Amino acid sequence: MTATVFILLALFGIKHFICDFVLQFSYMVREKRTYGAAGGIHHAALHASFTLLICIFFANNGHDAVTVAAFDGLVHYHIDYIKQKLNYGLTPNDRKFWIWLGADQALHYLTYVGIIAYLLI
Repeated sequence: MTATVFILLALFGIKHFICDFVLQFSYMVREKRTYGAAGGIHHAALHASFTLLICIFFANNGHDAVTVAAFDGLVHYHIDYIKQKLNYGLTPNDRKFWIWLGADQALHYLTYVGIIAYLLI
Protein backbone atom coordinates (compact mmCIF):
# COMPACT_ATOMS: atom_id res chain seq x y z
CA MET A 1 0.00 0.00 0.00
CA THR A 2 2.88 2.41 0.71
CA ALA A 3 4.07 2.18 -2.89
CA THR A 4 0.56 2.94 -4.11
CA VAL A 5 0.42 6.07 -1.94
CA PHE A 6 3.67 7.34 -3.45
CA ILE A 7 2.53 6.51 -6.98
CA LEU A 8 -0.73 8.37 -6.43
CA LEU A 9 1.03 11.38 -4.88
CA ALA A 10 3.29 11.52 -7.93
CA LEU A 11 0.39 11.16 -10.37
CA PHE A 12 -1.64 13.87 -8.63
CA GLY A 13 1.40 16.15 -8.57
CA ILE A 14 1.92 15.68 -12.31
CA LYS A 15 -1.80 16.12 -12.93
CA HIS A 16 -1.83 19.32 -10.93
CA PHE A 17 1.14 20.75 -12.85
CA ILE A 18 -0.45 19.92 -16.21
CA CYS A 19 -3.92 21.24 -15.35
CA ASP A 20 -2.91 24.28 -13.28
CA PHE A 21 0.03 25.48 -15.35
CA VAL A 22 0.30 23.86 -18.80
CA LEU A 23 -3.40 23.70 -19.71
CA GLN A 24 -4.68 26.77 -17.84
CA PHE A 25 -5.35 29.61 -20.25
CA SER A 26 -5.75 33.34 -19.60
CA TYR A 27 -9.56 33.27 -19.93
CA MET A 28 -9.67 30.63 -17.18
CA VAL A 29 -7.57 32.73 -14.83
CA ARG A 30 -9.55 35.87 -15.64
CA GLU A 31 -12.97 34.26 -15.24
CA LYS A 32 -12.28 32.26 -12.07
CA ARG A 33 -13.19 35.24 -9.88
CA THR A 34 -16.73 35.38 -11.34
CA TYR A 35 -18.82 32.64 -9.78
CA GLY A 36 -20.30 30.40 -12.46
CA ALA A 37 -18.23 31.82 -15.34
CA ALA A 38 -17.14 29.38 -18.03
CA GLY A 39 -13.39 29.81 -17.44
CA GLY A 40 -13.51 28.60 -13.85
CA ILE A 41 -15.85 25.76 -14.75
CA HIS A 42 -13.65 24.64 -17.66
CA HIS A 43 -10.58 24.72 -15.42
CA ALA A 44 -12.28 22.67 -12.68
CA ALA A 45 -13.69 20.23 -15.26
CA LEU A 46 -10.19 19.72 -16.63
CA HIS A 47 -8.97 18.84 -13.14
CA ALA A 48 -11.93 16.50 -12.61
CA SER A 49 -11.27 14.77 -15.94
CA PHE A 50 -7.61 14.14 -15.15
CA THR A 51 -8.53 12.94 -11.66
CA LEU A 52 -10.96 10.48 -13.24
CA LEU A 53 -8.19 9.21 -15.52
CA ILE A 54 -6.03 8.50 -12.48
CA CYS A 55 -8.80 7.07 -10.31
CA ILE A 56 -10.16 4.58 -12.83
CA PHE A 57 -6.98 2.59 -12.19
CA PHE A 58 -7.00 2.87 -8.39
CA ALA A 59 -10.64 3.09 -7.25
CA ASN A 60 -12.54 0.01 -6.11
CA ASN A 61 -15.23 0.66 -8.71
CA GLY A 62 -16.35 3.11 -11.35
CA HIS A 63 -18.77 4.86 -9.01
CA ASP A 64 -15.97 5.72 -6.58
CA ALA A 65 -13.79 7.01 -9.43
CA VAL A 66 -16.55 9.30 -10.71
CA THR A 67 -17.43 10.46 -7.18
CA VAL A 68 -13.82 11.33 -6.37
CA ALA A 69 -13.37 13.13 -9.70
CA ALA A 70 -16.53 15.17 -9.16
CA PHE A 71 -15.40 15.98 -5.61
CA ASP A 72 -12.01 17.15 -6.89
CA GLY A 73 -13.59 19.37 -9.53
CA LEU A 74 -16.03 20.92 -7.07
CA VAL A 75 -13.41 21.55 -4.39
CA HIS A 76 -10.88 22.83 -6.92
CA TYR A 77 -13.40 25.27 -8.34
CA HIS A 78 -14.20 26.77 -4.94
CA ILE A 79 -10.58 26.97 -3.76
CA ASP A 80 -9.66 28.82 -6.95
CA TYR A 81 -12.69 31.10 -6.76
CA ILE A 82 -11.86 32.15 -3.19
CA LYS A 83 -8.18 32.64 -4.04
CA GLN A 84 -9.07 34.82 -7.03
CA LYS A 85 -11.37 36.94 -4.87
CA LEU A 86 -8.67 37.37 -2.22
CA ASN A 87 -5.98 38.07 -4.83
CA TYR A 88 -8.03 40.57 -6.86
CA GLY A 89 -6.00 43.69 -7.51
CA LEU A 90 -2.80 42.20 -6.11
CA THR A 91 0.32 41.64 -8.19
CA PRO A 92 3.32 39.34 -7.72
CA ASN A 93 4.99 42.31 -6.02
CA ASP A 94 2.48 42.07 -3.15
CA ARG A 95 3.25 39.74 -0.25
CA LYS A 96 -0.42 38.73 0.09
CA PHE A 97 -0.44 37.57 -3.55
CA TRP A 98 2.09 34.87 -2.65
CA ILE A 99 0.38 33.97 0.63
CA TRP A 100 -2.94 33.33 -1.14
CA LEU A 101 -1.21 31.46 -3.97
CA GLY A 102 0.61 29.27 -1.44
CA ALA A 103 -2.60 28.64 0.52
CA ASP A 104 -4.36 27.72 -2.73
CA GLN A 105 -1.66 25.21 -3.68
CA ALA A 106 -1.56 23.73 -0.15
CA LEU A 107 -5.33 23.23 -0.14
CA HIS A 108 -5.18 21.47 -3.52
CA TYR A 109 -2.42 19.21 -2.21
CA LEU A 110 -4.46 18.41 0.91
CA THR A 111 -7.42 17.60 -1.33
CA TYR A 112 -5.26 15.00 -3.07
CA VAL A 113 -4.18 13.56 0.28
CA GLY A 114 -7.86 13.20 1.19
CA ILE A 115 -8.67 11.57 -2.14
CA ILE A 116 -5.82 9.10 -1.74
CA ALA A 117 -6.97 8.27 1.79
CA TYR A 118 -10.51 7.71 0.51
CA LEU A 119 -9.32 5.44 -2.28
CA LEU A 120 -6.99 3.32 -0.16
CA ILE A 121 -8.56 3.10 3.30
